[in-house]
Amino acid sequence: MRTHELVLEWIEKQLSDGELYVGGRLPGERTLAEQLAVSRTSVREAIRILEAMGVVRAGVGSGKDAGTVVIADPTAALGSALRLHVATQHLPVADIVQTRVLLESWAAANAKTGAPSLAEAERLLAEMEAAGSAEAGTDVGNFLALDVRFHLALAAAAGNAVVSAMMGSLREAIEGYAAELTRNLPDWDVTSKRLISEHRGILDAITSGDGVRASELVAAHIEGYYREAGLGPHHPN
Repeated sequence: MRTHELVLEWIEKQLSDGELYVGGRLPGERTLAEQLAVSRTSVREAIRILEAMGVVRAGVGSGKDAGTVVIADPTAALGSALRLHVATQHLPVADIVQTRVLLESWAAANAKTGAPSLAEAERLLAEMEAAGSAEAGTDVGNFLALDVRFHLALAAAAGNAVVSAMMGSLREAIEGYAAELTRNLPDWDVTSKRLISEHRGILDAITSGDGVRASELVAAHIEGYYREAGLGPHHPN
């Protein structure tokens, strides 16, 4: 679970338990980071995403406007994001693939080499390598869930909260079509190893500061999976 989802879950529970209310302030970064067992930098990025979603308002300075204030119940604030998510269930896979290429190639080209989410991407890649090992026996569902989280972490490295929110709304749609297309693949074990290798290449390009190369690799990676499943620009889903 990404940090902004952890913070969102915490806010929802606090509201439900009556410990927090709309208009109330969140604990400071340090306190919240300790409670959620994440870094302060991760909490800061999470707050920025939730602010873009309309859940909180992050104040600055001191006095009555200082601190992060809950300005809407997450259920209502995320209504538009939920509607977008539901809509993606009825969109052609080709359109979702093209949207991913647009968003993720831009994000890869503009990723910050020191972004905290890259450490998360590295951890997820290690989990994918373990999940895809011959000894473990590949759990396709778990592998694809890790795959999507890896891509969301890479997108977050660009520091654009709107791109992150859009990618988040596409999360289940991406995982769904990826799982559906596995039925068309000739050899999942071969494919999973290739995906891991391509992930490594993308992550290495980003961390080395080669945004152009990272952008090209991520576009080829997304389109390659689609083509391998027997689909392409002229194939409807």
